[in-house]
Amino acid sequence: MAERTVLVTGGTGGLGGAVTAAFLEAGWRVVVPGRERGGRTAPAAGPVRVTADLLDPDGAARAVAVATEEPAAPLRAVVNLVGGYASGGLVHETPIEEFDRMLRLNLRPTYLVTQAALPHLLAAGGGAVVCVSARAAVAPFPGAAGYVTAKAAVQAFANAVAVEYRQRGVRSNTVLPSVIDTPANRAAQPDADHRRWVPPAEIAAVIRFLASDESAPTSGASVPVYGRA
Repeated sequence: MAERTVLVTGGTGGLGGAVTAAFLEAGWRVVVPGRERGGRTAPAAGPVRVTADLLDPDGAARAVAVATEEPAAPLRAVVNLVGGYASGGLVHETPIEEFDRMLRLNLRPTYLVTQAALPHLLAAGGGAVVCVSARAAVAPFPGAAGYVTAKAAVQAFANAVAVEYRQRGVRSNTVLPSVIDTPANRAAQPDADHRRWVPPAEIAAVIRFLASDESAPTSGASVPVYGRA
């Protein structure tokens, strides 16, 4: 029987599947929200899946409610993976709607889910928040100002949480991937040297560490997971 719960947003994606598997392997109860229909399901050997729109405050609250419904396995960690990428022209060529879309997709779910989960982490005596930013947040490249700005905002938000809650037992850290070796990325960049990319399972191990008691002294960190990219 699991003794602690982790809420993993984006847990069905290329990285999310590996993160979910890593926590299940370590004996966590894993809750994975998604927009697909189906209500709430709880397979015996898999994650608890719940339908929730994380762009909506009520949806975020619903996901957190499911993550906190087992008193024997209190919510101890939140992993914010939901996000998206879009490239385009330079800033003067990019419509404000596209810029706004990147902020909404990458930052809003991270904020809403963390906001809803924090009272429960505090009630459980502490816990961890792990956010996924990107190398682009600290090393921008041209043609993706909305994405770059949104990922930098995710990093800044995680740092703000670290400062606000460090005296109350809640830690907050960020991982900064470069290119993750997922089927979608391989399809988008078939001619790239895929050996330089980082497998999702390796990033998942870092995320699980940051959520665990083993990383108890660490908060406010931005951890590069670039591999050789």
